[in-house]
Order: sequence, then C-alpha cells, then structure tokens
Amino acid sequence: MSSPNYSLKVNRELLDPNFESYRLSLDPIPSYNVELDAAVEEVKLKDTQYTLDHVRAFGMYNYLHLDPWYPDSVFFVDCKGRVLNLTVTLDTALGKPKEVFRLSPDGGCEEPLCPSLSLPSASWAALSDGTGRLYLLRTSQRGENSHLQWEPQFNQQMGEPFVILDSLAHVQGAVHSLEVLLLRVQKDPQESKGSGFSVTLEWITVAAQDQGKRYEVQTRRLLTGKSVPHYAALEPQGRGLMVASEKPFACTHLDGKAVETPADGAPEVGAADPLYFWQQTAEDVTVSVRMPEGFSKDQVQFRLAGGSLSVGVQGFAPILEGALHANVDPEASAWVIKDNKSLEVTLQKLEEGSTWPELVPGDGRGEYMVSEEQAALIHERLTYLTVDDLNANGEAEKPPCNSQELEDCDGFPEDSSSLTHFDGGTLQPTQVKNLLSQSGLRIFSLHSRWVASTAQGNRPGAVMEI
Repeated sequence: MSSPNYSLKVNRELLDPNFESYRLSLDPIPSYNVELDAAVEEVKLKDTQYTLDHVRAFGMYNYLHLDPWYPDSVFFVDCKGRVLNLTVTLDTALGKPKEVFRLSPDGGCEEPLCPSLSLPSASWAALSDGTGRLYLLRTSQRGENSHLQWEPQFNQQMGEPFVILDSLAHVQGAVHSLEVLLLRVQKDPQESKGSGFSVTLEWITVAAQDQGKRYEVQTRRLLTGKSVPHYAALEPQGRGLMVASEKPFACTHLDGKAVETPADGAPEVGAADPLYFWQQTAEDVTVSVRMPEGFSKDQVQFRLAGGSLSVGVQGFAPILEGALHANVDPEASAWVIKDNKSLEVTLQKLEEGSTWPELVPGDGRGEYMVSEEQAALIHERLTYLTVDDLNANGEAEKPPCNSQELEDCDGFPEDSSSLTHFDGGTLQPTQVKNLLSQSGLRIFSLHSRWVASTAQGNRPGAVMEI
C-alpha cells in the first residue's frame, strides 16, 4: 500500500500567545577572537566529488559545533586531530581552547571528509573522523566539567566516509542505547543516466552490553535516495525517522541484508502522488479527483454549497473537502465518472474572468494543470521575449546551449519535495507531506547553526572569529 498523504496542522500549544512581532535590532552582535596554535581541520572537495549532492553534503560544512545542552559551549576539530572546546559568555573574555579528545591518525583514506560531531545527550558525544570511523564517547556532564577528557566507549570502522546528521541517547528496558544517523554520497554502479552517485542515510543503533561495560552495534538500517535531504532527524526514543528531500528515500538494507520489495508491488516510497488535479478557464474550474478502485456511482458522496466542496466515497473520509477560493454556482456545476478511476467535477465561477491561485486554500494535496486556453494566453504575452533565430546575436562561434550538457544544479528545482516519516520498526513510510506549494516555499533546515569564519587560510596562528 502507498503511504498516505497528510496535511501539516498547527499545534497551537507550541505558539507563544504573548508574541507580538519580529523587531529589527541594531545592537552589535558580540564577536570574540582567539589565537590558535593549529589550523582548523578543513577538508576540501576533490575533483572526483563534483556533483551538486557533494557540495550540499560536504562543501558547505560548518566547522563549529554548538552544544545544544550547554548553549555557551562550542567545539571544533583542528588539523592535529584534537577536539577542542570553547566556552563563550557575553560578559567575560574568550579563553583558550581546551582539548577534550584526540583522534587517531587516519589510515590513508583517499577521499576523507571533514570530521563531524553530534551531541546526543548532556554526557555523550558521537564523533566521525572523516575516514569512516565512528566514535561514541562518554563526556561526563559537560558545562562545569567541559575541561575533562572524553572516554571512548565505542570505536569502529563503519565503511565509507560519512558525516553525522543527527544522534540521540535513550534508555529502554534498562538498556542504554545511542541512535546515530550517517550521511554518505557513494558511487552507484547501477546509475547510468545520472551523475553516477547515490545518497544513503544509515541509521545505526548501538546498545550497552554487560551492564554498560561495552557497547555494540545492535541494528543497521540503510535508506537510499537520489538527493541530499534538506533535513533529516531521528524521533525521540528511536521511534522513527523524519526526512525532507526533493527525491524520495527507500529502505534498501537491514543489518547488511537487502530488503525485498513487497509482493503487492508497492509504489515508490515517498512519491506522494497528488490526490486531485485541477485547471481553470475564465468561466469555470475543472477538478479530477482520484477515487478508490472499483467504486460505483451510488457510493459517491458529493456536496457543493456556494463556496464549500466535499468529495468522497461512502464509508471513507472525504478525499477533497474545504472552502473554495471563491464562490461558484451550484446549479451550473456538475460531476461525472471518468474511466471508473476518477471523478471529474466542473465548477462554474460566479465571478468570470478571475484567476484562482488555489482550489482549496491551504490544501497542498492537489496539482494545478495549465489549460490550453491559459497556455495560449501566456505564449502570446511572452512572444516578444523570443526570437526565431536560435543564435540571435549572429556569433556563429557561440552555439545555443545544449541541454544534454546541463547538470542538476543548472535546472529548475523539481516540485516534488516532501517530508516523510519512516517507522522505526519497519522503516516503511507512514506519513508523507508535500513541502512545495504554488508559492514555491521550501524547507531547507530546521536546525540553528553557528557561523564561523577563519582568516589567513586557516594557517597556524590564524584568528577564529565567533
């Protein structure tokens, strides 16, 4: 079965009733400088890492890691492999960085990535050395003890290099576990038409053994997609995974074994197909609603009253329901069954000539289709911008653009971004929400970040500004 398409709803309990508005502050932002005895570790992309996904995942990396449990504390890794801590306060000077852990020398990885750090709790840290090795470290209660050395509890090579997107710690049934989400961009031998790379998210569960004396990998889950996610985060207690991406992800491996496709031929994960299509002319609006297979005319439930529409099947929740963008004439409107698969509804506009930006305001489950009449009108209005000669400037040595030479980053973004929830047990999508509307709004990230700039090319003795 395909994953259901959901609408995001406002949780008003999370809103601040006393919030008035955002105000522009002209107060200067506090800035601190500190002299470093070694450069910040910076790994630049190589010529083989040329795709847009590589740039998104590794090319715009933030070298400062904010501690979410102690907001005045930040960490970074220098070129000596030291994990250094800085404590920032608004009323004191910035002290010297303090070493809390040192990475082992790498084993000569050909394409290493930047070391990455995630802090799943107030007393644990997940660290990647950029060569494919994962560390889980007990940090004690940071804050006042930020100067104490971190104790490694888990140290294992996990395959190709990765960065850590998210992590969390929890206790269930008296067993302490850590969940870590890894991101990779890997060569895909089966990809012959695209860039030759695929994006993988690996969700690893590491659990305590022998009453916490050692930690071992309990479960490894692998999801594969075709674009770096805008956002990916683990659900509390490891109950699930949230992924926002342009292209869908699907679970491909569990503990190293390939996951078989269900026998019923389930559709592509996260496809989030529109529930209805609609188009308009100056006089009317036509809506094609996808209906369950095998439905009959007697089962159709249709209600149209002025500015409100409801379409569904008897025994099920309405497929399309809500207030229309504008009022219509119910007596001049009608519906008809098309190919036993859909219901075609024709709505007569009361105000002819008006253009509707949406069918049901706030409902992103449908897709707008430009009618032939509108396409002809747009073409007529834009004719003055085009020419018959492909090379209008007459310079023969500059031929027109070859579309086959374009990369993904040269085209327009696809209107298929979605937010998908994967169940932690089955790794199957349980909820899908389209993130793109006609206004083109996108979700890029839900995490706040500190921005760090390093002067003089990160040479020893450079100045780090926070």
